[in-house]
Amino acid sequence: QLVESGGGLVQPGGSLRLSCAGSGFTLEFYAIGWFRQAPGKEREEVSCFSSLGDSFRYADSVKDRFTFSRDNAKNTVFLQMDKLKSEDTAVYYCAAGTKCSHLEVWGQGTLVTVSS
Repeated sequence: QLVESGGGLVQPGGSLRLSCAGSGFTLEFYAIGWFRQAPGKEREEVSCFSSLGDSFRYADSVKDRFTFSRDNAKNTVFLQMDKLKSEDTAVYYCAAGTKCSHLEVWGQGTLVTVSS
């Protein structure tokens, strides 16, 4: 099971850190992806990291603003989001799997709203 948290309302230019806590399995050994779905739009991948971190990617729209990290001791992964824009408003999901192209376990999502 994956549980996201950390969403909320933030002003443009602000920051949020999303958390994705795992239970029942060890996130360290899995690829983890972050996705988002804005109202009326399709879900899109934001970032994905392999279990070893030797393969990773960020969507062009978030490069240099969002940062993925892991805390293996807490069995949690994070998405640090800086310089937020209104177009970052969406429900954010984390997902885990054997590789980024095969993510099977999904969280319930956390809402991020960027607005003044």
